[in-house]
Amino acid sequence: MATSNRSTGEALLFLTDEQLRQGIEAMFFAYRGFTADPDRILDKYGYGRAHHRAIHFINCVPGTTVNNLLHILGVTKQSLNRVLRSLIDDGLVEVHVGHKDRRERHLYLTETGQSLEQELSNAQRARMRSAYRDVGADAVSGFRRVLEAMMDPEMKRAYWKLRDSELTKT
Repeated sequence: MATSNRSTGEALLFLTDEQLRQGIEAMFFAYRGFTADPDRILDKYGYGRAHHRAIHFINCVPGTTVNNLLHILGVTKQSLNRVLRSLIDDGLVEVHVGHKDRRERHLYLTETGQSLEQELSNAQRARMRSAYRDVGADAVSGFRRVLEAMMDPEMKRAYWKLRDSELTKT
């Protein structure tokens, strides 16, 4: 099997610049489609994609700290504080002071926040489910492997840490 993957991988090394450009363009347009449905939902609340990302990752790791969320999102503290302030003020996120370290702020979605997160995720799951059905089962793992291979090492570690924490929840 390793030989098969290696020979397939070697064949992919000979992609032309035009083929790579087409892949890059496909990523841009796919991202627009992937975010279009949530954008329409968020617009009703006066929120943007930064709010969506915060809601998504707070849902993935309930009780995550503000510092961990800063690391995952890769945004400035000022930017995240602005997003969190609106989510807290609107009753979607609540903050708990850390038990061991009172300087830590742990973030949780409220029922309202969970409801919005579910609505946003349902829209994206429907789009991904439809796309996966259209292209077949082999594409599911292949697509994920391509995305993982494009991640910077630090982001890949954060991704796997997040995946591991999700697996321990179930």
